[in-house]
Amino acid sequence: MSRPVIALLTDFGLRDHYVGTMKGVALGICPESTLVDISHEVPPQDVLAAALQLAACYRYFPAGTIFLVVVDPGVGSARRGLAAEAGDYRFVAPDNGVLTAVFRDTPPRRVVELTERRYARATVSRTFEGRDRFAPAAAWLAKGVELVALGRPAADWRPLDIPAPAIEGDRLAGEVLRVDHFGNLVTNIDRSTFERFADAGGLQIRAGRHAIERLVSTYGDVGSGEVCALFGSTEQLEIAANGGSAAAALGLSRGAVVEVVRTRA
Repeated sequence: MSRPVIALLTDFGLRDHYVGTMKGVALGICPESTLVDISHEVPPQDVLAAALQLAACYRYFPAGTIFLVVVDPGVGSARRGLAAEAGDYRFVAPDNGVLTAVFRDTPPRRVVELTERRYARATVSRTFEGRDRFAPAAAWLAKGVELVALGRPAADWRPLDIPAPAIEGDRLAGEVLRVDHFGNLVTNIDRSTFERFADAGGLQIRAGRHAIERLVSTYGDVGSGEVCALFGSTEQLEIAANGGSAAAALGLSRGAVVEVVRTRA
């Protein structure tokens, strides 16, 4: 039998003890589990960034992986904790919209609230529920406990407003959703929407007030430092600079307008 996998995504960083403490709790319950770090460098309290990171990676994990997601501006409040089954995976997270992008791709079969106290630590901190509520729930799932044992069914959950691209006549309107470690501006314009919009006429891509001259297949198709557009590994349109940061070169960040315009002869 393969070892259960728990994949962690947080905004805790690595300077403090928080990530290690959650791993310790999980291993105390399910010592045979394999713990994988997705990232702990999500910007603090940035639920949208976490939702996008999770949606970008979860399908590449082995079936049965449990995703432990703790990006939680509402820690200690009345917001619920959730556990869910979607596709071949299970998720444990606060009910703050962080699972929205995953649920949009793969509608959940079952969602429960984390209300069963036997699957949490005896004392739950109002400031570190990742240690006391979420990590134990994920570890008990890895141990073989059924999802329905963790609490009562949840008929709904909080959605996150993730902007979608819009075709408006001869204009495909989008925006930058995130800036990655390399300074690439990752937009909400997906390849299928782009291809549906494109036709025999020419296209111009604009990012903020900047015209992007080339749509290429990979970064090395342009000269060093040159800004271009391409579809990255998540099949989203990116504005990038070969060997540099497009965000710095263009002075743009999340929320910047990116649009594709048809040009008529």
